[in-house]
Amino acid sequence: MNFINNWLRSDIQSINAYHVPVSANMVKLDAMESPFPLPDELIRQYLAYLADAQLNRYPSASAEELQQTLRQLMGIPEDFGVLLGNGSDELIQLLALACQADDIILSVEPSFVMYQMIAKFTRLNYQGVDLDENFEIDLPAMLSAIETHKPKLIFIAYPNNPTGNAFERSTIEKIINASDAMVVLDEAYYAYADDSFLTDIAQHPNLVLLRTVSKIGFAGLRLGLLIGAKETVAELDKLRLPYNINTLTQVSANFLLKEKDEIDKNAKIIIAERAKLSSALNAINSVQVYPSQANFILFKAQNANELFEFLKQKGVLIKNLANAPKLTDCLRVTVGSSEQNAQFMNIIEVFYG
Repeated sequence: MNFINNWLRSDIQSINAYHVPVSANMVKLDAMESPFPLPDELIRQYLAYLADAQLNRYPSASAEELQQTLRQLMGIPEDFGVLLGNGSDELIQLLALACQADDIILSVEPSFVMYQMIAKFTRLNYQGVDLDENFEIDLPAMLSAIETHKPKLIFIAYPNNPTGNAFERSTIEKIINASDAMVVLDEAYYAYADDSFLTDIAQHPNLVLLRTVSKIGFAGLRLGLLIGAKETVAELDKLRLPYNINTLTQVSANFLLKEKDEIDKNAKIIIAERAKLSSALNAINSVQVYPSQANFILFKAQNANELFEFLKQKGVLIKNLANAPKLTDCLRVTVGSSEQNAQFMNIIEVFYG
């Protein structure tokens, strides 16, 4: 046995690293990224703006200017606190670090895999509650799990990843009111959804929201944010590593996220393309499409594994969930540009003949 196997925790050795597939020279519709590059004119302005970045200095520790930029972009009231992270993943981990050893993280399944992975990394216990056959929250089962396990954290993706649906508001309200846990609503796809719990933070001291700029066109910035009551954010900030948002991310985001009209326009395009793509998929007898309020669509397909490989051979990469628990024969496609979506559909139509 080599050194690392002797040294490393056995539970870490037993898990697989988060897998990112090779995607060079492919139409990339697997990771819920925006299909829209920066306009040429904006690129020129952006590069000029970057020239003033002081890379010899540490970044702003509090990133106050960036916080204000995000408040204006997302309509976050000044009454709420904002905590920034190197992507939402860092903030999920930060929340887990605030717990005591052996506390329980509760979430629904299937959902975002990082809730369970980070629970394991931080030596917390994870409890999943199965969604029903329509990928909706089974409220009696959820309330029973809360009563039985008394979780410290409850994570709910709203809309949910990988299913794409937004759960019933009344169901989530009942969960918030039924528990002493901190309820974390992960609104990564807020820009494409009909509803948000942003203003509800004022009525629920145990509610915090997560958001990210990754799904609105800036995945490369690795920037997430937690929104909650000011006193909650002030305490959680003690766990944030110093200078966690680097200078290039701060400078870039301060410039690019001020383009609210462009960001909103692109979100509306994706919503319209989502409706067209969903209709096109629904027209294929071998496919069952699930409703989505995100920038992706989950669908069940006959011969799903073969379809996934056929798409790859034709240069289109989507997410294969066909062998995942509770997602048998399911695939997930990011809503791309009109041209990308048409290419994707053409290949599917050829596959099913």
